[in-house]
Amino acid sequence: MNLTHVVYVHGLWMPGQESLILRQRLAHEFGLTLQVFRYSAASASMNNVTERLAGLVRELQAPAVHFLGHSLGGLVIYRFLERFPEQPPGRVVFLGTPCVASRAAQSAASFAPVAHLMGQSVAQELLQPHERRWVHARPLGIIAGSQPLGVGQLLADFAEENDGTVAVSETRMPGATDHIVLPVSHLGMLLSARVARQTGTFLTQGLFALRP
Repeated sequence: MNLTHVVYVHGLWMPGQESLILRQRLAHEFGLTLQVFRYSAASASMNNVTERLAGLVRELQAPAVHFLGHSLGGLVIYRFLERFPEQPPGRVVFLGTPCVASRAAQSAASFAPVAHLMGQSVAQELLQPHERRWVHARPLGIIAGSQPLGVGQLLADFAEENDGTVAVSETRMPGATDHIVLPVSHLGMLLSARVARQTGTFLTQGLFALRP
């Protein structure tokens, strides 16, 4: 089986290993092999992070590369393609990415120790409203969660569908190819067989699977 490369970009304060079950499912069911890109949002600027990501993609020397971002990782991919648009063809999936802003992050940032741990990249991407639009030729699929389990539910006091950290409305981005909402939490989506199937379907076919 010819394996297709997928670069996985983790979220804030995550080590990358949290994606193990998701990676195994994508490899077994779809023949996709995931390369984890690790970074520190607390100590590195977004420019530094995206430059390192560009270097990793060059090292792959692959004819096609997909990208998969969880939470803040989706915004890293967004900024990467904005700065370095000339990349091998492929598709992108965001999992629980706050595309406009993050009310939970904004609330957490009011506590000085937490704000310090967030770092410059988070301040740039999550603490101010953004009107982002997907303008790249490669298809983008977005999966949002609707199971409100997580401390973000308390911080943001959501009065709408959310995954416990990010509201469904915060995940929407104009220009995206497809957007679905599944009954999973922010971290639970990384363990969900249903999320894995939808992710693999989009990365291999360009659309999410048919659903009621």
